[in-house]
Amino acid sequence: MTIRFLPMPTETANIYWSGGPDAYGMTPERHVSDGDGVPCRHCLRLVGAGVPYLTLAHRPFPALQPYAETGPIFIHAEPCEAHEPSEAMPPMLTSRDYIVRGYSAENRILYGTGAVVPNADIPAYAETLLAREDVAYLHIRSARNNCYQCRVERA
Repeated sequence: MTIRFLPMPTETANIYWSGGPDAYGMTPERHVSDGDGVPCRHCLRLVGAGVPYLTLAHRPFPALQPYAETGPIFIHAEPCEAHEPSEAMPPMLTSRDYIVRGYSAENRILYGTGAVVPNADIPAYAETLLAREDVAYLHIRSARNNCYQCRVERA
């Protein structure tokens, strides 16, 4: 099976770039990167030192429901090119490990799918989970803070 890593949809990023509200109805905060650990969820690259970025509350789910986690993310402050969905690990995934968690077609967490996975093992674990019929897609999340990183689907 082939998998693909997907960025935040450009339509969503455009709302934030135009000053639209985040998941909590607030205007995204503008900061300048020191070059250390600011992953953009749209291009799936790290924001370089001296480059402005936005911090905002993001809910990567289509509707409110008990499993629709909301949390802080970063994106470039100015429009950037979306990561081309592919099976290659996104450049921003630089930590030693991440949470990989499966979700149903109803956008519910599938208990027993979540695991802290070493970075190099993410593609294999993702393929294992996506081989299951009940798993519609995966999230990659920070193993330390549970922040949303990107989505993984079957190619």
